[in-house]
Amino acid sequence: MRQPVREIAGVMAAMPMADINTDAIIPSVWLRTATADMGKGLFGGWRYDEQDRERPDFILNREPYRRARVLLADENFGCGSSREAAVWALAQFGIGCVLAPSFADIFYENAFRNGLVAAIIDTGAYRALRAAAQDRAAPTCRVDLATLTVTGPDGATYPFSIPVSRAQALMRGDDEIAMTLSRLPAIEAHYERRRAESGWLFPAALQRSTAS
Repeated sequence: MRQPVREIAGVMAAMPMADINTDAIIPSVWLRTATADMGKGLFGGWRYDEQDRERPDFILNREPYRRARVLLADENFGCGSSREAAVWALAQFGIGCVLAPSFADIFYENAFRNGLVAAIIDTGAYRALRAAAQDRAAPTCRVDLATLTVTGPDGATYPFSIPVSRAQALMRGDDEIAMTLSRLPAIEAHYERRRAESGWLFPAALQRSTAS
């Protein structure tokens, strides 16, 4: 079980770039550090110069974006290699939700496995949220999993898409083990049916255990 999440609210950092890959999200040099420190390496190649000093013009090095809870990005976020550490880095930094028109498939699955909300918005919503963020010194937004809506810095509300089962699991705090156990009666019924139909597939010891 993990901490239930019903909404993510706070500062929204806009990174209006398509195809942000996992190597950029967490450079390989940071994979040698402890998992708990990966937030320091988030976008490390962009946040730091050759002397490991912060680049003052990078958005996450500026206030209030150091405290960003939501990241707004363009299409195909999380492409490239399959490193799950990209999700860990975002979460360790404090990002609870990434809003984008599309995500790379493996990143998308890794996000939900680790409790990070990967919310798909349409292109119109992306452009409106980006414009609203640029017009404000401290853009905030609220992502509501119960209604599957995001309220932008200008107060306008936009729908986003994630599978309902994923949203419900996040709100309950279920991890994948809990989600599997919630389906235990259906799983057991399936195996009982298969034993009856094709008993030769199951070890004799298991057949005796079931019969007893």
